[in-house]
Amino acid sequence: MITLYSYPELFGVADNNGYGLKVFAFLKLTGVPFLHEHLFDASQAPRGQLPYIVDDGETIGDSDAIIAHLVRKYRLTIDDGLSSAQRDTDLMVTRLLDDLYWVMSYSRWKDERYFPAFSAALRREHPALTEEGIRKAQEFNFQRYYFQGIGRYSPDAAYARGLADLRVLANLIPPSGYVHGAEPASIDAAIYGFTANIFFYDIDTPLKAFVSSNPGLVRHCTEIHAAIGSS
Repeated sequence: MITLYSYPELFGVADNNGYGLKVFAFLKLTGVPFLHEHLFDASQAPRGQLPYIVDDGETIGDSDAIIAHLVRKYRLTIDDGLSSAQRDTDLMVTRLLDDLYWVMSYSRWKDERYFPAFSAALRREHPALTEEGIRKAQEFNFQRYYFQGIGRYSPDAAYARGLADLRVLANLIPPSGYVHGAEPASIDAAIYGFTANIFFYDIDTPLKAFVSSNPGLVRHCTEIHAAIGSS
């Protein structure tokens, strides 16, 4: 049996981090049975990062490595029909989502306009968290943002990056169906992991405003959300 270890849920999504929700959605879409364990402390995870899985005693970290392992071991066919050009598109979108991650995280932990509401939501949904623990996590994220670079941006400049990423996604998603056709592929699980953590996020950041105003992004997000369930 596979066990997925990822961050806890928030605002009705199964993981409040885009990468963990990406793997959760992929497992659900492919019908692979798994257990889901939530963690706040990533210190024991591979590279100190969530998500990771344990599959028959083998531990695999990194969302893309996890998906590659699952496809190989369980002979999953979700991406079998993709052309070389479509696979290249998937890689570029994956890298775009890596950029969007930092802006999403910035909006939660760095922007003082939204951090109080985010902190309160964490405490409300996860009462075991302490204010001191959340502040330590915030300080840790500040260090990450500084060395990654996004922490040196003004809020407007940071959101400009994220909104540019979201415009690409909005242009990529067709009026009906999914990125590569009538059925979802692994890239749809990846996009959902991030857009769901914006659309269902009950705090009105600029990212939330953009997604909510785009019918294509909302349709894609809510259709996958309905298909996979929240637990």
